[in-house]
Amino acid sequence: MPNIKSAKKRVKVTEAKALRNQIFKTQMRTIIKKYDAAIAAGDREMATAAYKVAVKKIDQAVTRGILHKNNAAHKKSSFTKKLNAMA
Repeated sequence: MPNIKSAKKRVKVTEAKALRNQIFKTQMRTIIKKYDAAIAAGDREMATAAYKVAVKKIDQAVTRGILHKNNAAHKKSSFTKKLNAMA
């Protein structure tokens, strides 16, 4: 445990940010699972809607620094391929 006041504050701030990032990651994973479920079900309309939401959430994750931009590009490319394969 830190003794210095600023170090104590940093611990609190870091914990708060880590919690916020954890919540965001959980939401992102849930959205991705919904997209995968729509693809598996073969429902093109639902998959298209889920695709838009998933891509938006992934872009937000890059902006927040939760995902690396190349990782996000890989995920979005994979999603696009799956969606186009349904047609």
